[in-house]
Amino acid sequence: MAQLSDDCFAFGGPMMSVDEAVGIIAARVTPVREAETVALAQADGRILATDISAPLPLPPFTNSAVDGYAVRSRDLPPRGEVAFAVTGRIEAGEPAVAAIQPGHAVRIFTGAPMPDGADTVFMQEDVRIDGDGRVVLPEGLRPGANVRPAGEDIPAGSAALAAGQRLRPQDVALAAAFGLTQIDVRRRIRVAVFSTGNELVSPGAPRAAAQLFDSNRFMLIAMLRRLGSEVSDLGILRDERASLAEGLKKVAGAHDLILTTGGVSTGEEDHVKAAVESVGRLVLWRMAIKPGRPVAMGIIGGTPLIGLPGNPVATFVTFVHVVRPTVLALAGAAQQPIVPMPVRAAFSYKKKISRREYVRANLRRAEDGALEATKFPREGAGLLSSLVETDGLVELGEEIRKVEPGQTVGFLGYASLM
Repeated sequence: MAQLSDDCFAFGGPMMSVDEAVGIIAARVTPVREAETVALAQADGRILATDISAPLPLPPFTNSAVDGYAVRSRDLPPRGEVAFAVTGRIEAGEPAVAAIQPGHAVRIFTGAPMPDGADTVFMQEDVRIDGDGRVVLPEGLRPGANVRPAGEDIPAGSAALAAGQRLRPQDVALAAAFGLTQIDVRRRIRVAVFSTGNELVSPGAPRAAAQLFDSNRFMLIAMLRRLGSEVSDLGILRDERASLAEGLKKVAGAHDLILTTGGVSTGEEDHVKAAVESVGRLVLWRMAIKPGRPVAMGIIGGTPLIGLPGNPVATFVTFVHVVRPTVLALAGAAQQPIVPMPVRAAFSYKKKISRREYVRANLRRAEDGALEATKFPREGAGLLSSLVETDGLVELGEEIRKVEPGQTVGFLGYASLM
């Protein structure tokens, strides 16, 4: 398990900006060291443990990019059409057994190896066959056209995939093109998740009139699994300091991260802070972010803990900007900043300066073709419908005081946040 010192996050001071928070996480969290070998088909989403260099060039041999006719460019006249006798035929997967003869063409298909001496391919739709069976080639084709040289994509021995990369389907495809069947990846980090609150019950359990079904825990589990984590679902812990402390202490040694939702505010019945302080060290982290200001972070027996707020939208936003970079840092992934897409605002909004805010929004295509962001019509960090019925979040930086229709704003689609 990742072991951190008790003062790892002891930074203190006023409310911290989102960028400062992410910077501290990236600098102070120690990634897991263990690696494992997985089959290529199981590598998507995993964190690459070691660099991969190209063991062979891609493509490994010079081949035709089209169906057509291979020729020697030096045999082509500078002006006018020319007719070449067709001698030979090479299909994809077959070797080119003979060199091309001067003044001749070879019928060739996409992906087939170029015959020795040939360096140019005419597309079949650009030529015609005359009455003597010769191929008539038009003028104007540049030498080397429609040919893929060996190593054009990636030369042998060059860097291909870097350690710390979170593998995507296209990365898996590249490894397959090298002929690899297995890849070394970091082991999945283990995250313990539980909710707190006497007002919560799990779906399927009897619900009293004053209780709610727990939704945050299931959202967090789904988001963690999308990040490649192994998740232990610890259910709901009641708002009792002793039971909270015991539950936290019990799971700390077997996990790389503990994640809670609810109970991190300053109310009389919010006991997470006191429970953590009784078995570890906690610095209450008040981020300059809306929704989601109350976020707790600390260490229990060397295991980091993050306590998120209880309102669903605040939970979602703080997961994206606090938990996600922590999970990726623990997993050994290179930190990739989330870059908002510039769109046009189709709403008005006012906010406090020095605080970053996230507005739930939909995208639409305006009459002039530009993408516009429309604000969800209702406020409130407890509205799950505002996450379900929108496309993403408009990010308003600390320096912004207000938004007017027509202003350019940054939009983060939900798909980019997982």
